[in-house]
Amino acid sequence: MKKITIIGNPGAGKSTLARQLGDKLNIPVYHMDSLYWKPNWQPSEDTELIQKHDEILKQDSWIIDGNYSATLPKRFADADTIIFLNYPTLRTLYGITKRRIQYRNRTRPDMAEGCHERLNLDFIRWTKDYNKNKAPKMYKRLANLTNKDIHIFKNRKQLTDWLQQKLPN
Repeated sequence: MKKITIIGNPGAGKSTLARQLGDKLNIPVYHMDSLYWKPNWQPSEDTELIQKHDEILKQDSWIIDGNYSATLPKRFADADTIIFLNYPTLRTLYGITKRRIQYRNRTRPDMAEGCHERLNLDFIRWTKDYNKNKAPKMYKRLANLTNKDIHIFKNRKQLTDWLQQKLPN
């Protein structure tokens, strides 16, 4: 595991997992949210995002968490390991709500500076509909990949068990 992509539902813990793996494996961690968002929730242009993303892919090792469709084909092609956190909707709605409370009036570590944590109706709907609208497409994308170590976790217990096997203390 040298080039790891972590994808999945909002609120599933992609960034937390990325940091855990980065610490254990001594691999640099990059968050798509911090690449995409500029201060005060200003989005990057697609070309700028792709350029930043592609520079990271040139490195010998990396962990990148986040979905961002424009970057997935190259990231999937370059990754040796893909982790899909596909948790139940209620679990992820809880995750985004907990994150909003935890980082109230602050910027979380995986976000660009000046982007204080927020939670709006559009994001709640996007999270609520992820398993219906986005997850099936992700499964199809993953099914078409070859020579990749792909791990799909449906709950935290599965992930915890895998981490204990893969990265014993």
